[in-house]
Amino acid sequence: MHDLAVIVVSTDHARWLPRCLATVREHAGPIELDLVVVDNGQTGETQALLARAYPDVRLLARENHGFGHANNEALRATDSRYVLFLNPDTEVQSGLLADLVAELDRRPEIGLAGVRQVGPDGTVQPTMCRFPSVTRALGDALGLERLRNRPGWLGEREVRLDRYDAEFEDDWTIGSFMLARREALECAGFFDERFFVYSEEVDLCLRVRRAGWKIVHLPTLTILHEGTTVRAVDPRMARQNAYARLQYAQKHLTAPRRAGFRAALLLRSCLRSVPPVGDRARRAAARAATGQLLGLAEPPFREGA
Repeated sequence: MHDLAVIVVSTDHARWLPRCLATVREHAGPIELDLVVVDNGQTGETQALLARAYPDVRLLARENHGFGHANNEALRATDSRYVLFLNPDTEVQSGLLADLVAELDRRPEIGLAGVRQVGPDGTVQPTMCRFPSVTRALGDALGLERLRNRPGWLGEREVRLDRYDAEFEDDWTIGSFMLARREALECAGFFDERFFVYSEEVDLCLRVRRAGWKIVHLPTLTILHEGTTVRAVDPRMARQNAYARLQYAQKHLTAPRRAGFRAALLLRSCLRSVPPVGDRARRAAARAATGQLLGLAEPPFREGA
């Protein structure tokens, strides 16, 4: 049995894999590691790269049925005590994966952990959040999340960047780096494959928390995450994110709260879709999200597609 399986889902992301895989190995430490890449792309570049340069990395080639489906396929093909879900556009910058595993071994109450993440400019990225709610979505819509001493019910993300230099507990962490105890995943269930992309990690973390496990930010490791702004400027992905947020609400919120949550999301996208807010690309993405929330367009991707 391996100590840690590192699962990387590549949807035509071969260009990112050399640095991602190299830094995982460099920062593994004394640990039994199982590296698995799931290729659910269409170009074949990921498979060609692994065959040429990474014959020791396990490859699973699958049709694209979404991020959760790809991770579940890899989960079923591994036997490790811990599983790291890692985006291909990441690089480990400091720390050892072995130290993270050792820390979770010492602390059996932790079911899932995130780590310190920085963007391409070196700025710490907010990665820990509270579960979505009407008031948190409204606070986000009105730009209140950055108010000093803002109460937790008025914003979803933890945006006090100094907190990420120390350990703290929260509701969920973003899916670019999630280190999970296999026992916690088996208790909570794997990814819900109805979420094609976005909100699947929120749903998973909610089920992990409900199963009695803690979700913790551990600054033991720091990673670079390149794609931190894609959703904000890509209209198609903004639409998909809006659709996934409604999926989450449909699954976990009551009917009155779903209506309030949708209204708060609409307010946010409408406010961000008109000048002088943001640049042209961000306004276009916000308008795309508005159309999706109003039901004026089909989502780019659906579950099981």
